[in-house]
Amino acid sequence: MIVGCGKKESKQEIVVGVVGEHYKYWDPVIEKFKEEGITLTLKVFNEYSIPNKALAEKEIDLNAFQHYLYLNQEIKEFGYELSVLAETIIDPLGIYSNKHLDTNSVKKNGIVVIPDDVTNGGRALKLLEAAGLIKVDPSKGYLPSLLDITENNLNLDIKYAKSDLIPSMLPDVDLAVINGDLAVSYGKKPTADSIYLEEVDINKNENVKDLINIIAVRTEDLDNENYQKVKTYFQSEAVIKVMDEYYDKAFIPAWK
Repeated sequence: MIVGCGKKESKQEIVVGVVGEHYKYWDPVIEKFKEEGITLTLKVFNEYSIPNKALAEKEIDLNAFQHYLYLNQEIKEFGYELSVLAETIIDPLGIYSNKHLDTNSVKKNGIVVIPDDVTNGGRALKLLEAAGLIKVDPSKGYLPSLLDITENNLNLDIKYAKSDLIPSMLPDVDLAVINGDLAVSYGKKPTADSIYLEEVDINKNENVKDLINIIAVRTEDLDNENYQKVKTYFQSEAVIKVMDEYYDKAFIPAWK
């Protein structure tokens, strides 16, 4: 890889870290750079815990897998010197089930799996609360843990699991809270296949602003000319067209 250190230095390859498999909406961005003789490569990680570390350690140039809430938590926990380059999509979290058609049919002692990281785990609990299945301590904001459940009338057995493993656990549990990108990777359409989907209207869910997915960059590279082009090429009608047509509007462009 030829590394560009400043605004004016050319860089012939840009590596973007992602999580999951289905990132066809990056195709228009890749094509735009190809026209300029620059290769943009997506490096796929299988866990959310890796891409920020890889970015901080300069194994990749950018990453695009997380929302503001997750990035801010990682910066707080690990001291990463990372910044937001661009907003990309809103990727609704959903409740999925192979056993129930809606949340009203869930029985007592049902098994529920949710993501094991702090931000998406808390977000999942808030989603279960919004669906009327549990109540959590409101003082914990959008980051409650299992210890903050204050009401669980169905005595649901809520367990943590690695986000990327949760879709494969669907046959064995009553409910699974799955990130939208991973649901799509598993062949699910969030708007059609979830039995309860996260509210992404900012007028109805004040936390939506923290759930916007972003492209992150090392703070020292924030003004890199080619990285700024990534922002421009991503925030385009061509990308929206792919999201709408190929993914059946599963992802919502956040910059609109």
